[in-house]
Amino acid sequence: MDATQLKAALRRWADAMTAAAPELNALDGRLGDGDLGATLEKCAANVRAALPGMPDTLDGIFKDAAQACAKASGSSFGTLLAVAFLGAAKWAPPRAALTRADLAELLAQSVQTLSARGGAALGDKTMLDSLDAIARALQAAADDDDLRAQARRAAAAALADYRDRPNRIGRARMFAEKSRGLEDPGMVAVLRMAESL
Repeated sequence: MDATQLKAALRRWADAMTAAAPELNALDGRLGDGDLGATLEKCAANVRAALPGMPDTLDGIFKDAAQACAKASGSSFGTLLAVAFLGAAKWAPPRAALTRADLAELLAQSVQTLSARGGAALGDKTMLDSLDAIARALQAAADDDDLRAQARRAAAAALADYRDRPNRIGRARMFAEKSRGLEDPGMVAVLRMAESL
């Protein structure tokens, strides 16, 4: 994935976040304060507005995306998204394009960064579990596999695997037993992102 492809992916991502906002708000309303979709919709609008002025380097694109998400007020998910993009900006140089192995490594790094920033751990039933599943799927894939399909399948499988587990962090932890059988809104958001690819 080079800079041109990353910009195109961000356009699709922004459209998908706008479309998914009502669903994510409803899901978040069952376990949180119901603003996840609204936050991601603001992030998407800011990224979409920034795209025409973004540079033609991976690190520059990630940095501008981070700044765009940081401007969106709302749930902690927006802040974590900005942190993930900023971490990617620092990690990307000197790469001009990302290979399959690079994407897997970048996602694994993002999981570590977000865990350190947000306090969640793998197994807590959060977006980290989805990102980790995608990273592991890409690591195990062959270079000529359909990586987009691999990412979608991994995100969907993680969501299904964690559905009947309790949430262990964030506002949803207060509904730990009631959260069994409910999809984690952040994990659904990651699936919608993967689908947008």
